Amino acid sequence: MVANLIDEDPEQAYAYSKVALRLASRVAAVREAAGFAAYATQKYSEALAEFRAARRMTGSVELWPVMADCERGLGRPERAMAMAGEPEVQKLDKAGQVEMRLVAAGARRDMGQLDAAIVTLQSPELASNSVQPWTARLRYAYADALLAAGREDEAREWFAKALEADKDGATDASDRLAELDGVEFVDAIDEAAIDEAHQGDEGDEAEAADEADKGE
Repeated sequence: MVANLIDEDPEQAYAYSKVALRLASRVAAVREAAGFAAYATQKYSEALAEFRAARRMTGSVELWPVMADCERGLGRPERAMAMAGEPEVQKLDKAGQVEMRLVAAGARRDMGQLDAAIVTLQSPELASNSVQPWTARLRYAYADALLAAGREDEAREWFAKALEADKDGATDASDRLAELDGVEFVDAIDEAAIDEAHQGDEGDEAEAADEADKGE
């Protein structure tokens, strides 16, 4: 239930996770789910505590990147950077290592080290033409860092590459590209309202003309 609700209604997912914790706090999967629910609602201290509990129960390093990101959320990017250099990172699978790289780059940006963030994201995974589940987010993060550094042409290139890899719409790369190209989108509802107002004006003008004719 918690996992199903996290994307659609994180607050409700969090409420369910609290109930689950009362019933089964010694189950690692419950602690992990509670951690993700707290993380989704930006309760980073609580999320970190649950992730640590789940890790103690399982001995797995799988949660290491999200634990580091919780440190960022708590305003402690230096701790996230320290975690990026721990041996646990070498035990992560490829997806986990890419996630850790994203967190480390974010921590660099938190500390105002923009150039270091860009270098952190430069990796074989970024350069690869192979599209993996993490590819769109990695390319997007790189493009965003380049843009923040004022390297607009390169940023545009990488936002385009992110869009190519983003089959599920996980990023807003298309919007960022449009913004760089100076394209503005008009909301369909607003457009309809404009048309309706225009038609109303035309009707008022026609009515005024009829009244004028009658007066003559």
